[in-house]
Amino acid sequence: MAEGERWERPVMLPRLIQGGMGVGVSGWALARETSRHGALGVVSGTVIDTLLVRRLAMGDPGGHLRRAMAAFPVPEVAARVLDRYFRERAEDAAPASSPGANEGGSDLASGPEPGQRFKLASMLRAKATPEREWLLVLANFVEVYLAKEGHGGVVGINYLHKVQFPTLPSLYGAMLAGVDVVLMGAGIPGDIPPVIDSLSRHEAASVWLDVLDAGDQKYALTFDPRAVWEGKQMGCAARRPPELRKPSFLAIVSSATLARALLKKAPGGIDGFVVEAPIAGGHNAPPRGVQQLSVRGEPIYGERDVVDMAQMAALGSPFWMAGGCASREQFSAAIAGGARGIQVGTAFAFCDESGLDPELRRGFLARLLRGEADVFTDPLASPTNFPFKVASMGDSLSEAGVYEDRPRLCDLGYLRRACRKPDGTLDYRCPAEPVEDYVSKGGALEDTVGRKCLCNALVANLGLGQRRPDTYEEPPLLTAGNDLDCIRPFITPEKLSYHARDVIEALVPAEYRVNVRAGAGAGVTEGARIG
Repeated sequence: MAEGERWERPVMLPRLIQGGMGVGVSGWALARETSRHGALGVVSGTVIDTLLVRRLAMGDPGGHLRRAMAAFPVPEVAARVLDRYFRERAEDAAPASSPGANEGGSDLASGPEPGQRFKLASMLRAKATPEREWLLVLANFVEVYLAKEGHGGVVGINYLHKVQFPTLPSLYGAMLAGVDVVLMGAGIPGDIPPVIDSLSRHEAASVWLDVLDAGDQKYALTFDPRAVWEGKQMGCAARRPPELRKPSFLAIVSSATLARALLKKAPGGIDGFVVEAPIAGGHNAPPRGVQQLSVRGEPIYGERDVVDMAQMAALGSPFWMAGGCASREQFSAAIAGGARGIQVGTAFAFCDESGLDPELRRGFLARLLRGEADVFTDPLASPTNFPFKVASMGDSLSEAGVYEDRPRLCDLGYLRRACRKPDGTLDYRCPAEPVEDYVSKGGALEDTVGRKCLCNALVANLGLGQRRPDTYEEPPLLTAGNDLDCIRPFITPEKLSYHARDVIEALVPAEYRVNVRAGAGAGVTEGARIG
């Protein structure tokens, strides 16, 4: 990234946040479009290294990935990744020199032949190799670089606190690309602000690793970028690292109680909150208190799970309401209640700039118009133990037959958890892996019931599902919020298509919109200033 003006411009956070969604659903193309039109455009940082690997295997249509990789400040790393994963295709055009066609990989080349697998990066562990760490750094850099390219809007990246192994190098890569905001949920991310502070100075950063059966033994994850800059790893030349600016940090919470605790745990490190209601898509916080299930089998949320906006406002930090907020009425209600604005996911997830496979996206929209779409809050699907919103769709893991036909395996491993072996060393297990493997590592048999391989399924949502040697291809699994009606105003049976700009204009009154000027570092002119 270039130094100078771009690093020093103030971060102005708009009233509307386009939420970080799934694996690649909120990719760089969507985040760039929403940011260009005045929202906070957010890319998902989950499984982002696998997406880079597979898109390179598809030939990088449009050359966007290679253009971003050419800007990476450690060219030896980019060259190594290209050499290992890029597959030249005869039909490829020359690399694009500016944003244009085939954005976000929705118009993909054919990739591996039938029966050929995508190459796999090694599964992440507590101690990763420098090559594996810097693949994460590069992948996050590429996604943020492309999202920020060509405009002065504000771009964020979203991570899951539960997914610990990739977090440190991922944050560093996003910061190298000049990310403006980091958002994190699915846990209690009070340990992240000190990490951001250290990485902004190119120093080593550490967090405690959550280890099952650890007893009193402590384990840490550490990432230190200095060896690469000093020319001591991977054949890299010594060079001076670029100046970095600390991004703002927004914690995603489900209660004022958690927000208050985070402010105490990380004084000065939390710049605001996204307050997520349980009707939001993706992972949800579990209900407070003893879990009870409805007749349908969904977790029952009660009065204790309703966020008191007055309590949030009393904390004195900016906050955005999320979950069922995709209407102008909800926007106005949030502002009136003391919020800075709203975060919206589902309405953006099915727009044309979304990373979802176009055929899958249009199929779901048609299903919605026929009155056949449904969202189920599944208490078992996610290996994380968090409830997970599953949107019904034929030929996906939402269907019992498709789920039962899928061979259980774990070859991506992002949701694996570290577990302590009797000798004190670490093993890794996931309740969605083969049952006998999970049990042999100390897992309980009952924990495997109903678990779905979200890693493979969410990648398959983009048309990048793994192809198995027996011609089996990984099925997708859509997620969405309960408020599917928020999509209906944008589509008709004749036109199953709409744009991110349509959503922004429908939700945000003119007086609250942000004017974004073209060109890197041009900035924005309205919003909540943070940083």
